[in-house]
Amino acid sequence: MSNKSHDHNYVKIYGVLMVLLVVSVLGPLAGVKLVTLVTAFGIAAVKAFLVCKYFMHLDAEPRFVRWLLSIVVVLMVVLFYGVAPDVMKHEGRQWKKDMDIQWHQTSEAYRAAHPAGGSEHGDVGEQH
Repeated sequence: MSNKSHDHNYVKIYGVLMVLLVVSVLGPLAGVKLVTLVTAFGIAAVKAFLVCKYFMHLDAEPRFVRWLLSIVVVLMVVLFYGVAPDVMKHEGRQWKKDMDIQWHQTSEAYRAAHPAGGSEHGDVGEQH
């Protein structure tokens, strides 16, 4: 393969990656949450495959590297699904996942630590 043809292939892959980026950015504008999630993760998988195959040259690696990569991906999925039930809950026995409560506690703690609104480094903070 000549160098010029090789560079042209990179430009084509780059173009495909840019089109997929635009689709993934514009996808949430459709307003359908399930379609947005499926499309976003599908596009992310395709983009990761293209980057690995053409830019990282993983297709030229020995067979054990592909097996190792596959095992790592499987372990990542197992880890995600192992912790997802706890992380995705909005309420628990001793806690409630509420950003307003967390924000209020954080801002109260900041105001108590910095009554003048600034920091010891001379930064100008908000006055409340």
